[in-house]
Amino acid sequence: MTMPITVPAYGKEAAGRLASMADVTADDGALRRFLHGLPGVDAVGLEARAATLGTRSIKTTAKAYAIDLAISMIDLTTLEGADTPGKVRALCAKGVHPDPTDRTSPKVAAICVYPDMVATAKEALGDSGIHVASVATAFPAGRAALPVKLADTRDAVAAGADEIDMVIDRGAFLSGRYMDVFEEIKAVKEACARPDGSAAHLKVIFETGELQTYDNVRRVSWLAMLAGADFIKTSTGKVAVNATPPVTLLMLEAVRDFHATTGVQVGVKPAGGIRTTKDAIKYLVMVNETLGEPWLTADWFRFGASSLLNDLLMQRQKLSTGRYSGPDYVTVD
Repeated sequence: MTMPITVPAYGKEAAGRLASMADVTADDGALRRFLHGLPGVDAVGLEARAATLGTRSIKTTAKAYAIDLAISMIDLTTLEGADTPGKVRALCAKGVHPDPTDRTSPKVAAICVYPDMVATAKEALGDSGIHVASVATAFPAGRAALPVKLADTRDAVAAGADEIDMVIDRGAFLSGRYMDVFEEIKAVKEACARPDGSAAHLKVIFETGELQTYDNVRRVSWLAMLAGADFIKTSTGKVAVNATPPVTLLMLEAVRDFHATTGVQVGVKPAGGIRTTKDAIKYLVMVNETLGEPWLTADWFRFGASSLLNDLLMQRQKLSTGRYSGPDYVTVD
């Protein structure tokens, strides 16, 4: 299961409906009025619904399907200062064959690396169909001048990245400089373009654990989608609070409402802190209940949670053999 590399070609109706919102981003005042005019988030209701969806019981056959679906949605990631070409190649091999003892296991969706490792990952993956994603824009803090961020993005795309995971300037957003954030996302989106007219997909990371309120999460979700994000993503995985069910549910609802308004489909990626099969299934239930089956593919939903893969593989073997695996069944990344 792979995601189209080119930017989605929206139908005329959807493109027209999106263009009709151009006045919302015409200037800083209009954007501010729109974002602050969004309905306030009922925190109690949001958290209660997220908790309720997390109690849904998934039976054996459905669980087996959910496990394979979750594996196919993982962005298998290594983002460490000690990354080496050998480590990246090993991660790519695991992405192609997550369980070397069972070739029926699905491949992961993407391998995510720093820009200087993109070429290594691209070569290692070959024609596997797995995408190469690269963090850019001074990940994870996002503290760099715009020309530096754009150069970072262009380098990754030129090296063969199919997807770019950018981080927003949280300082600008929290200071109320919404248009600065909007223009930066637009500029990075443009930097994702290739000479042949195709483009890398753009995932926009909010670092929701630093955004302070649910209202801010709703506002930044709309801001990013208006600026052209192909995916909206919770976190870098590098701070204390990463993806949570309430925050992810809120982002799913924003995507639902944006699609209803514009006709444009946007993906969602919770990242960080999702470690167990039970956790992954809770998120899949949220996607199904909020957005429906069209989003239940790697095209439109991803997990940024490399440690999750090992638990999924062990649970998959348990369903297949009836026995729990030992600690050496899966590789430790």
